[in-house]
Amino acid sequence: MPNEDAVLSALLASSNRVTAADIPALIDEAGRKLGLSGAQVYLADLQQARLSPLMHPAPETPSPNEPNEPNETSKPIGPSEPSEPIQIEGSMAGLAYRTQRTQRSRDDCTAWVPMIDGVERVGVLRVTAPCFEDALLESCAALSGLATLLVMAKASHDELVVDRTRSRTMTTQAELLWAFVPPRTIGTDDVTSTAILEPAYEAGGDAFDHSLGDGVLHLALLDAMGHDLASGGASAVALGASRATRRAGGTLADIATTIDTTLSEWIPDRLLTAVIARLDIATGQFTWINCGHPPPLLIREGHVVPQAMEFPAHLPLGLGLGQAAAPDEHHIRLQPGDRVLLYSDGVTEARTSDGSLFGEQRLADSVIRSMASGNAPPETLRRLVRNLHEHHRLHDDATIMLVRWHPH
Repeated sequence: MPNEDAVLSALLASSNRVTAADIPALIDEAGRKLGLSGAQVYLADLQQARLSPLMHPAPETPSPNEPNEPNETSKPIGPSEPSEPIQIEGSMAGLAYRTQRTQRSRDDCTAWVPMIDGVERVGVLRVTAPCFEDALLESCAALSGLATLLVMAKASHDELVVDRTRSRTMTTQAELLWAFVPPRTIGTDDVTSTAILEPAYEAGGDAFDHSLGDGVLHLALLDAMGHDLASGGASAVALGASRATRRAGGTLADIATTIDTTLSEWIPDRLLTAVIARLDIATGQFTWINCGHPPPLLIREGHVVPQAMEFPAHLPLGLGLGQAAAPDEHHIRLQPGDRVLLYSDGVTEARTSDGSLFGEQRLADSVIRSMASGNAPPETLRRLVRNLHEHHRLHDDATIMLVRWHPH
């Protein structure tokens, strides 16, 4: 069997000038060189409900009078390989995705290896072999990691990746928002931030932002008035103003003031509520301002700390406050293992068929129960939104952000 480093280096070199349609064949070829019978990439859709195969082009149908010669650059893994989407709930592939751990079939001939970009779940790699020894599984993990890098390198501009990660058409305002928001999950060994935006394909005015730099986690959760293209534009403008001000060295109050001034000048008929925050990753110092938004929740040792983050909110942004006082900064020192939950009112105002609200208490209970079961923050929010869709109807955008501080 060829050296693993040589195989993966050759794969990386051959991927420089290919499209996403070529990646499955390259991954499969590399897998066979490593001793596998086959390898196939599956990508999670936007709402994390299913895993769809990233299929390479099917071979041309040969003429009846011509031999069926294999096409090495485009052949499928084999007629027995599954090519339909797989539901994340109730499947071995989904279990690998949910737990971020490799899962093996009972006959030990198939394994599902998580595809993770940093801490963001991307999909799974299905690999087959006569049997899996530890060394081969380690090679599969390395192949999965490289496959993830190749897919993510194409994700921003290759339509095949976009197509495989969506299940239906997206509205214009949703396209606008998803073009501006960062990956759903980011993090390090010390902190994880994950967010969910629903309804994913019709999002109008909500948006989130998180980024890392100089030992600080920067956060923003925005909710623009309305549910149309202008609402999406207001959130996109606010994200741009926030990033520009932050990267120029501005404070949280500077960010809020810039958003307010920009909206009042360019989109004067739209208001926006926001929580803008920063977490010092080394010390756990959490600082935030609240502009007309529901207060964040602090979850510690399986309970919401009552009123820990409830302070009078500043006015919403976009009113053109001019010389009005800047929003107050609030501070709290997190303890290792603490979670901070930010959300828009579309979450708590979701209703059941009998009209009852989802509410803050049910939101907190759902998060706490999921975390108590050992779920990581991304899986906690995925389960929460799944439950929300199954039992409630959204009447507005619903955005949730969960931050966990877990220093060494």
